Amino acid sequence: MLCTEQQARDAGCTGDTPAVLAWIAAATVRITRYTSQLFEPTDTAVVADVAPDGLVILPRRVRTVTSVTPVWDGPDAPSLPSSAYRVTSASTVGQIDAVRILVGGYDDLVAGAESYNGGWAGLFDRYWSQQVTVAGSFGLDETPVEATQACALLAAHLQASAAPSDADAEQEPGLDVDDEGNNVRITDSDDASETAVSPESSTGLAVADALLAPYINAGGRFVLGGI
Repeated sequence: MLCTEQQARDAGCTGDTPAVLAWIAAATVRITRYTSQLFEPTDTAVVADVAPDGLVILPRRVRTVTSVTPVWDGPDAPSLPSSAYRVTSASTVGQIDAVRILVGGYDDLVAGAESYNGGWAGLFDRYWSQQVTVAGSFGLDETPVEATQACALLAAHLQASAAPSDADAEQEPGLDVDDEGNNVRITDSDDASETAVSPESSTGLAVADALLAPYINAGGRFVLGGI
């Protein structure tokens, strides 16, 4: 979680523990969609486009890469050996979060990527789909203070925005309302985990947007996939 239960309460969240934690989770989703960033180390996989020169701009801060696999229509393509790509991270000043596939190189010890077969470019010709799945560890080393503050404020804001009036509660008795009149029912869509996450232009709270602005991953603004 990007903030603690107490931090969310200090920002204005009310209700029992499950309710507050649910609003923190909802705020975290908003923040992830807005920044295209993970604020704590997370093992996951992302899908990203491959530029003609082999550059793959990643939509998350990359820590380590365990596999790079071409995405194509057909039987599973093999993962590329680590010698076929280089990884850079924005944690190094002057670098970006990216994988660069060495389309101009070769490896005579890898079947299909030998110099006489066209090297990595020749191997990619078999599976080329203009996208790759990159698996590994992504996210910042530690959650920034700004992200924690934004999460707490946004959780309280989302709860306040969802609180029904007395009239609404009477018209819709199916609402789950706590003693203070807050709607605490949050239901996840069955297919939410199957849908690519698209970046959003705002979290819905201006002060949260301002706090998170330095952490927006520009590479993630045009790539679908991942968490």
